[in-house]
Amino acid sequence: MKDALLATVIDEYAAVEAFASVLACEEKALTALSPLEQLPPIIEMKTELVEKLSALEKLRDAQLAELGFPPGWRGMELASGADPRLATQWALLQKAAERAKRSNATNGVLIHTRMEYNRRALDVLKGAQHKAGLYGPDGRIPSFGRV
Repeated sequence: MKDALLATVIDEYAAVEAFASVLACEEKALTALSPLEQLPPIIEMKTELVEKLSALEKLRDAQLAELGFPPGWRGMELASGADPRLATQWALLQKAAERAKRSNATNGVLIHTRMEYNRRALDVLKGAQHKAGLYGPDGRIPSFGRV
């Protein structure tokens, strides 16, 4: 059963590395001038990998339970303490997960920055529209601000 747990941890590591690779592609897209064409397939890949990681985590927890260990991090720490092969793979998985977490946080900052830029640009455009007396979305010239 420990071999099955080891195989699951190896699969998790591969999935986290794939996820980190997709995050790198996402970061590149988010820094591009026009990312809209690139993002939909990236989001689809991220979604698939998150689902795969969730399934692997559930499988790992079930395998831990069969071996008499608690689920999650605590169970893996106990199980890997008794098996050097498992300990090595568990350490690799944790490092890969930390790298992916940092990449995901970076992408979150990039998304926030882009959203803030867009919000400010819209505020400027809305302000210029009202000051210039341009037609509003209803086809009329807004009356506020006019004497």
